[in-house]
Amino acid sequence: MNAPVALRRPSTEAEEGAKRRQIIEGARAVFLAQGFDAASMGEIARASRVSKGTLYVYFKDKDELFKAIAAKECVFQAEGIFSFDEADPNVEAVLMRVFIAFVKALCEPGRHSSLRTVIAIADRMPEVGQMFYEAGPAVGLARTRAYLEAEVTAGRLVIPDCEIAAAQLIEASHATLFKPMLFNFAPPPAPDRIEYVVGIAVKAFLAAYGKK
Repeated sequence: MNAPVALRRPSTEAEEGAKRRQIIEGARAVFLAQGFDAASMGEIARASRVSKGTLYVYFKDKDELFKAIAAKECVFQAEGIFSFDEADPNVEAVLMRVFIAFVKALCEPGRHSSLRTVIAIADRMPEVGQMFYEAGPAVGLARTRAYLEAEVTAGRLVIPDCEIAAAQLIEASHATLFKPMLFNFAPPPAPDRIEYVVGIAVKAFLAAYGKK
């Protein structure tokens, strides 16, 4: 069946961007409440407060809409959280700042529902899982690795494999915090708990890779 034809496109870029965000937020609520398979374009249109014709102007089908939501969910990692100050010689302070900010963002209430939906659909739509990983976790890994390589060059760290070391640090920084939330086992951690866990991770990292 062909998609309904919309009456018109928005007249300005600002109007178009606002309408797109409105649709994405409405669709996100429907996907989280009903799951991908049960969600319909009609229900998404109602939740977004637009006609089905308008909905199809912006997104040709449910798959495309879900991809847009997945991209929006993981973009926080590409917007400054993994921003390292290579000019600061205090590696411990730099790592603490970055990874406290990262874990706080990772453990924000509501973020995990979207991640669960992406994981659930990744078998049938592997391109969504790939896109989510490339736009999220892969960004953090690449930026951490680049920082560690710069610190090795500066003589402040001694690391044989910066990619592995970066992954170790990322995983250790949210140990006992992220997975319990992901599986609805525990509520979001308190800020002091995040700082405590990140502090242990950073100290262990520097004990292993700091210049002796």
